[in-house]
Amino acid sequence: MVITSPSFKDGEFIPKKFSCSGGDINPELQIQNVPPEAKSLALIMDDPDATRGVMFTHWLLWNIDPQTAVIKEESVPSGAVEGMNDFGRIGYGGPCPPRGNKPHHYHFKLYALRVMLSLKLGADKKSLESEINKYLVNEAMVVG
Repeated sequence: MVITSPSFKDGEFIPKKFSCSGGDINPELQIQNVPPEAKSLALIMDDPDATRGVMFTHWLLWNIDPQTAVIKEESVPSGAVEGMNDFGRIGYGGPCPPRGNKPHHYHFKLYALRVMLSLKLGADKKSLESEINKYLVNEAMVVG
């Protein structure tokens, strides 16, 4: 399974447009080679370089149709459900590192799952990760 973005290459800077000081919209993500046994996909975007070494969650998304080839810029795939990010709101929250800090790394982690999840809108990362651990088929990541 592969996840990429036409908005940035793996390991390169994410354009300002997708950050909290830009449009604060999600970049386009492209998905390939999803395993045939996958019944749904989940996505976690987080930042391991956040203050005091605590992983900061920027976006949680699950019940993405495994046939989805593109998550378009500034959109959520039909039928997908979003969770609560660490900004305290549901949906995408773009990169927003404190001024003067060294560059942060933003991980877009895609998971192929054996089931559709029963998590409700606004669920937290801990709940999503617990479900991912139960039903994981494959995973992929792109880093900006």
